[in-house]
Amino acid sequence: MNIFVVWLVLVVAWNFGYPQASPMEDVVVAVILALFNIGLKKYLKF
Repeated sequence: MNIFVVWLVLVVAWNFGYPQASPMEDVVVAVILALFNIGLKKYLKF
């Protein structure tokens, strides 16, 4: 659950930080952040 919260906070920060981003950029960043969280999950052994 904590990893999801980290991902959610990063996605919200992206959306508020770059409101002019296109929908495609939003999807790409969300996928990149999801992959980052998968790596974080493996690193922290959740």
